Amino acid sequence: MADENAAPAAKEEKKAEAPKKEQPKAEPPSQPRQHKKEARPQHEKTATSIIRMGGKDINGELGLERALMQIKGVGSNLAHSVSFAVEKEFHIQKNTKLGSLSEEQIESIESVIKDPAKYGIPKYMINRRNNPDSGVDSHLIGSDLTFAVRQDVNRDVGIRTWRGYRHQHGQKVRGQHTKSTGRTGATVGVMKKAAKQQLAAAQQEKGGAAASPAAAPSAKK
Repeated sequence: MADENAAPAAKEEKKAEAPKKEQPKAEPPSQPRQHKKEARPQHEKTATSIIRMGGKDINGELGLERALMQIKGVGSNLAHSVSFAVEKEFHIQKNTKLGSLSEEQIESIESVIKDPAKYGIPKYMINRRNNPDSGVDSHLIGSDLTFAVRQDVNRDVGIRTWRGYRHQHGQKVRGQHTKSTGRTGATVGVMKKAAKQQLAAAQQEKGGAAASPAAAPSAKK
């Protein structure tokens, strides 16, 4: 009986000596992550939508070099050269959005466009070399270029040059072909050679039939 009572007592002692298992701690409820807004650098400005430059409204989201090509009188080569000169003189990158520039920076860019030779751009890129009125090399853009071209055409027409004669009659001026292009006036259909021959034969038959009655009275006389 003593052994039977000792066995349960020994089991209870072992249970008491065994280390208690730690229960996992309850985790706090998960909270949604809050994304921190990145602070925008102070030197960056929001680009405005429309910018007036060179007498034209230009999208402010365009880069400088791409925006210069929107101006009348500025092609791709000149736009690349002007953007390089602007970067060298005023430290404005060619990929800078036009809308992020200040008014002073836009005025400085316009000064480069109006006088490219002053900033080291070659003279062969200028569209008004040896101006017939002043003899000075200059570059015209926008409405000034349109007015100058109109004046040149009127001068050629007034002094009756061959180029002015072609301008006056609306024909091509620079020696292009005019058989297949540059047609003016009413549209004329193209007729094939076989159709022309059939038309000529029909006209001859009509002419012969009309001439035969006229010859008959003369024979009676």
